[in-house]
Amino acid sequence: MVASEEDEQSNVSNFLRILYAGLPAGVTGTALVVWTLVGILAVRLSLYVVNFILWQAKIRRVMKQFPRDKRDRHELLSLEEDDRRSVWWLGPFITLLACSHPETIKPILSNKTQKPEWFYRFFRPWLGDGLLVSEGRKWQRNRRLLTPAFHSDILKHYVKLFSESTDVLLEKWMSRGPGASVELFDDVGLMTLDNILKCSLGYNSSCQTNGKSAPYILAVNDLARLIDERTEYPLHHIDFFYYYISTSGRRFREACKIVHSFSEQVITERKEKLKKKGVTFSSSRNGKCLDLVDILLQAKDEDGTGLSVSEIRDEVNTFLFGGHHTTASGISWTLFYLAQNKDYQDKCRKEVEGVLQGRAEMTWHDIGKLPFVTMCIKESMRCVPPIPQTVRSLKQDLTFADGKWLPKGISTVADYNGLHRNTEIWPNPTVYDPYRFSPENSENRHPHAFLPFSAGPRNCIGQNFAMNEMKVSLALILQRFHLELHGSKPPAVPCERITLQAKDGIWVNVHPLNTNE
Repeated sequence: MVASEEDEQSNVSNFLRILYAGLPAGVTGTALVVWTLVGILAVRLSLYVVNFILWQAKIRRVMKQFPRDKRDRHELLSLEEDDRRSVWWLGPFITLLACSHPETIKPILSNKTQKPEWFYRFFRPWLGDGLLVSEGRKWQRNRRLLTPAFHSDILKHYVKLFSESTDVLLEKWMSRGPGASVELFDDVGLMTLDNILKCSLGYNSSCQTNGKSAPYILAVNDLARLIDERTEYPLHHIDFFYYYISTSGRRFREACKIVHSFSEQVITERKEKLKKKGVTFSSSRNGKCLDLVDILLQAKDEDGTGLSVSEIRDEVNTFLFGGHHTTASGISWTLFYLAQNKDYQDKCRKEVEGVLQGRAEMTWHDIGKLPFVTMCIKESMRCVPPIPQTVRSLKQDLTFADGKWLPKGISTVADYNGLHRNTEIWPNPTVYDPYRFSPENSENRHPHAFLPFSAGPRNCIGQNFAMNEMKVSLALILQRFHLELHGSKPPAVPCERITLQAKDGIWVNVHPLNTNE
């Protein structure tokens, strides 16, 4: 016989009456509830502590299989890696297995891993559920919808924008006089930011001439710097302390508001214009090439569902973050190595002059005619990869070819610094040699030996965009200037942050080629 709802309520009331009647004198029902909650929390905390201790013990047993990392991270330019795997400790509790050989990195970048929340949550307030942070079906859907934005039919229109931005940089250098001393990361970083803002938002920021004074530009630079800094301070890993107590966290929140507000305003206004004018992929906007916002506004699922304004905002901010500092790093370190190796610089310049024939602007068809420049870019990214490593956590147990294993849930690192300087793959890895990437030397190389843009299903969606931008910028710089390392400035030392920058910058003297200086 099924009890009625009234009977169930009566039974509950009777139980509570009996419970209260049995309480000791002076103990109220409210006190009982409070102490019950305290007991539950104590049990849960005890279980958490026990599980944490057991997990730490398991990690320590597992990590005994592998050597501990002993290299000096401040000496990257002289690094030679001879281990396939090594153990990294981040403080007393966080341990990572860093893989630095094609055979050990390959499974780390497969679909058997995911991005660990403990690290990538730092990016979420800025980048939301963009491609860098999202997982599962969300990532798969957005990756599919974003792929057309990086088709060659779209990318070829950006070459003109790259040329225009590079020309602003060149004129700025010319105005400083022959042999001027310039810091590459500052100037090149503003140029790549100029490019990324034009290509993503259609925003002409004038950041190269006006510096970083605009609120949006200041906010973008603040966000990238603050994320870098946050990883270095354990106390800042605690969200409550970071966002509500530390001044850095408050600045981060304010910068997020500025960036999100600006992006959403641009996207909303563009959405209204597209509705009125009916712009399509095959057309242009007011005679200009379509930017990322235009393309994402038109992206649709099979059922006709598109991306929301917040989703487009997240992807634009991700593109901005992923394509700004990384490309600046690639260009700056390539110019550093060419300034250091005059013969290679002269060979690149001769190749550029043969293609441009005196023209001051690159075209889409010119990009594929610069094989030696491309070899120099690749060798620079081998020596100093723009992204030094990628962190992943295992979704299942992993057994390597030699029988050593890792349990599900452990964090691993695809160590591109170590990979690109592994002596098993790269003889004399500290030597800058572009001919490593000649067709004959590249033919039998392991596909996971050189990974400046990562690999696997989550490789960099914008790698062709980045390579095109680097080729255009380098070609036009070398056409106009001869570069030499500055003799009295501190030597360039890679600084291992989210992107590989230089600790005290990269200082060069730029000599215009149309003078006798």
